Formats: sequence, C-alpha cells, structure tokens
Amino acid sequence: MSTASGLVVVDKPGGLTSHDVVARVRRLAGTRKVGHAGTLDPMATGVLVVGVERATRLLGHLLLTEKAYDATVRLGVATTTDDAEGEVTAAAGAAGVDGAAVREVLAGFVGEIDQVPTAVSAIKVDGRRAYERVRAGEEVDLPSRRVTVHELTVHDVRRAGEHGELLDVDLSLRCSSGTYVRAIARDAGAALGVGGHLTALRRTAVGPFTLGQARTLEELADTFSVLPIAEAARASFPAVDLDEAAATHVRHGRALDRELDGLTALFAPDGEFLALYEPRDGVARAAAVFV
Repeated sequence: MSTASGLVVVDKPGGLTSHDVVARVRRLAGTRKVGHAGTLDPMATGVLVVGVERATRLLGHLLLTEKAYDATVRLGVATTTDDAEGEVTAAAGAAGVDGAAVREVLAGFVGEIDQVPTAVSAIKVDGRRAYERVRAGEEVDLPSRRVTVHELTVHDVRRAGEHGELLDVDLSLRCSSGTYVRAIARDAGAALGVGGHLTALRRTAVGPFTLGQARTLEELADTFSVLPIAEAARASFPAVDLDEAAATHVRHGRALDRELDGLTALFAPDGEFLALYEPRDGVARAAAVFV
C-alpha cells in the first residue's frame, strides 16, 4: 500500500532541528520523500509544515507565503547569534529605557523594511550556509533584503535581570517569508542603543496553516495521518475547477486560455488536484503538474 500524499502540520518542540522533525515523519510515514516548508531554529517551536510524497512539490510554493510568530525579545544584551544561544557581545543593560520608547521603536518595523539577515541564518553564501561559515570562524557579511512586517503588536514590556536592568518584550507579528524575527530583536536593541536578542520564538502560522491544526510528534506517533494533497492545495492557493476538456490539457501541461490572478490550484471535475498554474505571457501556464 502506497503512502498517501499530503501535508502534516507539526507543532515542533524546542531542541529539535527541522531536519530532526523530517526524519521522525519519514519513519512514521514509511517513506523517504518528506520535506518541510521553511526552517525553524532548534530553540523555536510551533508550526512546521511537512510534505509527504507528491505534496513535497507544494513546499517550495508554500515557502513564499506569509508567516506569524509570537516572540520574546530581551533588551540590554546583544549576542553573536541574535538569540539566547549565542555568546554575549555587549551587555549595556536597559535601565534607561521605558516601555513607551520600546513601543515607539518597534512600531517603526511595521511595513516594508530593509533587513540584514542574522549571520547564523540558513542563507547560502558561495554554496555554504551562513551559519556553517560563522561556526567555522569566518566573518559573514550578508546583504540586506526587502521584507514586509504586516503587523506587530507589543503585548507586554517588563523588567528582567537580577537587578531589573534588562527589559523583556512579548510581541506578536505577521510578516512576509524571509523575515528574521531575530534580526528585529537585534535592530530594535541597536535603535535603542542597548542591544537586543531573541529569547523565545513560536511560529503560530504558515499561510493558512495554524497552531490549531498542528499536532505534536507524540500525537502523530499515536495516529499518523496527512491532510490530503487536494485539501492542502485548496487551503493554500486560489482554486479553479475545470471541465474535462480543460483538465485533459492540464494533465499534459498545456497552456490554458484563461485569466488567473496569480498562482492557482486547478482541479478535475471529480475533485482531483491536477496542477498549479500561473499567469504568464497572456495565458495560464503550468508552474507544477501533479499527475
């Protein structure tokens, strides 16, 4: 019996890499054809979308969708990794910073911003991950990139540290793919002149997939199932149901004389998921065919 194709929304625990989660799902699904849509650091928890069998081909398109996070930023200390796992590089404290100043600075990160990714990101530099180069003692200078923070809400600002010399900030944000929350912590600390780093990160959504749908590895070990690929595609992209003639063209990857607003999931009359198509050169052309 072949393994079903679909998505698994995992609530990743802290301490595991995204690759660790993929390895667990491979064993549970009984197939090597498993991948994930966007890395979560070992310290981070929350939504990790995993594809099984043919659904792995959806993952590259899901990578482009927006994401949401809950995070805690500590102000007054900077680290090499912009999170709590790095070595402290400066500890100025934040005794002179108040909540109003924190909220004002963080409000400035909403909208389109130029962001320099953290040096220990998974971005490749001349074929090697940036974090591999940093761990090997190399200096890594990553160019800034344009990202969008759609929404950033500060929930709490409170004193921390042995003598109240630090500030912990709880916040939530919704952002474009490629946005580094660690970099926001770093840059907010720099803007306040005290340094900052991330102490907790929980991803609450990847596109339409949320914590409400996520299952722990323990739950998956008890009862393993996938969200079928057709349901996953309908949830993730605009959908169009075709007649049989158009479906035949799509099965062969042919262009369709049809207007699409963007990347769209196409379905046969019986509900079978056929392909992702996109507008190109005035017609709808195949981005990926799944049959």
